[in-house]
Amino acid sequence: MVWERKRILVVDDETDIVELIAYNLALEGYEIRKAGDGETALAIIRAEKPALMILDLMLPGIKGLDVCRAVRRDRATEAIPIIMLTAKGEDTDKVVGLEMGADDYMTKPFSIRELTARVRAVLRRSESRPHREAEPAETAETFAAGDLFLDYAACKVAVAGKKIELGPTEYRLLTFFTRHPGRVYSRDQLLDRVWGDETFVEPRTVDVHVSRLRAAIEKDKENPEYILTVRGLGYKFAR
Repeated sequence: MVWERKRILVVDDETDIVELIAYNLALEGYEIRKAGDGETALAIIRAEKPALMILDLMLPGIKGLDVCRAVRRDRATEAIPIIMLTAKGEDTDKVVGLEMGADDYMTKPFSIRELTARVRAVLRRSESRPHREAEPAETAETFAAGDLFLDYAACKVAVAGKKIELGPTEYRLLTFFTRHPGRVYSRDQLLDRVWGDETFVEPRTVDVHVSRLRAAIEKDKENPEYILTVRGLGYKFAR
């Protein structure tokens, strides 16, 4: 049970889903606000600053991704955690949403027990770092270093002018690294920031995906120039 009532905004145009989520989160002690479209959601967020928003991507009018973008661009709301709801197979939307700053995602149909657990986990992480880092790079639309080029808005990666196809996890990793160049992150920190609260993901999984990312973007993955290993600490993107 949640001892301090926290307000959660549930945004979905499917009334049955909204009521299901609202009912179960209310049982956990949360105070619930509801919205069926993006415009209403933004009005509630700006007026009430909820502790967390559960956001469906497929909304009438203002789309979920645009709601996410608007929340993250407003300094008054940028720190509000967001859990996205996506339809099965919408991997591109997941990547774009996470790149825009969503904290986690659930794929429909979902387990209400798992969603409740993720709500608790995201709130817990949010409370441990109450002020989201504000860095100039977070608003940049492109990134370039050496032969590497990223277009964040289009989710495109190129090396020496050649388009590179990355899996969703590798793209999220690369996006995170290039948004924070020069900073060292441990495996656990990368799991927290890139994987969120996904279940059955172990720290060594990070090594596997870093290896795949290096194979895709480095000239020699055994002697990388972009994604560097900092012995005993973790990984960083070279400045």
